[in-house]
Amino acid sequence: MSTTSAESNVTFVDLEADLLPLLDSITNLAVDPPSLYIDLEGIDLGRHGSISILSLHIAPTQKTYLIDIHSLGRAAFLTTNNTGISLKTTLESSTIPKIVFDIRNDSDALFSLFQISVDGIKDLQLMELANRTGSRKFISSLAKCIEEDSPTSAAAKAEWCLTKERGQRLFAPEKGGRYEVFNERPLKPEITQYCKQDVALLPGLYGVYNTKLHQSGQAFWRVHVRETTRVRIKLSQSLGYDGKSNNNLGWNDQTIEEDIESWNDEILTEALAGTHVLNENDDWVPAPSDNDLEFYFDEEEEQDDDDDWGNDTARDCIGWEEDMIKNGEFF
Repeated sequence: MSTTSAESNVTFVDLEADLLPLLDSITNLAVDPPSLYIDLEGIDLGRHGSISILSLHIAPTQKTYLIDIHSLGRAAFLTTNNTGISLKTTLESSTIPKIVFDIRNDSDALFSLFQISVDGIKDLQLMELANRTGSRKFISSLAKCIEEDSPTSAAAKAEWCLTKERGQRLFAPEKGGRYEVFNERPLKPEITQYCKQDVALLPGLYGVYNTKLHQSGQAFWRVHVRETTRVRIKLSQSLGYDGKSNNNLGWNDQTIEEDIESWNDEILTEALAGTHVLNENDDWVPAPSDNDLEFYFDEEEEQDDDDDWGNDTARDCIGWEEDMIKNGEFF
């Protein structure tokens, strides 16, 4: 039976029948900005463990659903509403964006235990990495991102830390807890709040990181995040993936510079050829005909006749060449 806490706006779903109204509610949600924010909790989360709870936060309604994977098993993902929507089809859809923080072990568990190959994923951990101005050698934890980048109030951050600590005392072995607490029913209030709070704060982080990534000259980073997310998913599904390796490495600075140089070369090549442009989704598409150029050209933007590249940074070059392509204006 599903239970809802009015105070915290959390619904616990442990029956197939209660999945149906949830599936109905996500059928026609907005995709820009994304509506769905997801996190998994479990015992030894990954191919050798189990999933206990799937936390799903729906941003437009500010409602959070804790779906009882431990009790429902495969039915949690395969139950389908009248329009053919299930959690499986939603998770595998490339057209429905899902926001997560570090997709790797979640993807490993979903693929290995339930044969779900996630798509349409936007990984906040990688978005934060792309937004940095300093070294990108190591990835950040969710706690650090909340502390430094979340737009929520200082009081809310303090409450988040307290809730995190209360939950960890119950499930973290190093703090005297046990992971099996995620499978105890009913869920302890501390665990309910722990599961809820992580996904509830993700929309704020997404707004911060996404806004920065859509500033002028950031197409390289948007594409890099997208492609690195796909690499993470593919790696998590491979035979040799080890979710316990604690790989906190980010991006090598030298490799990034080489990738940026390659990106600039590609932009320049396409500009000279005039056959393709970057569309609003940062995909290469055939260039518009002369009659279509007004759609791409920004009348308020004038061409810079100064060809002095001497003091431009790599990021400056990216923005300049990218604008030339996107506006349909060629070298």
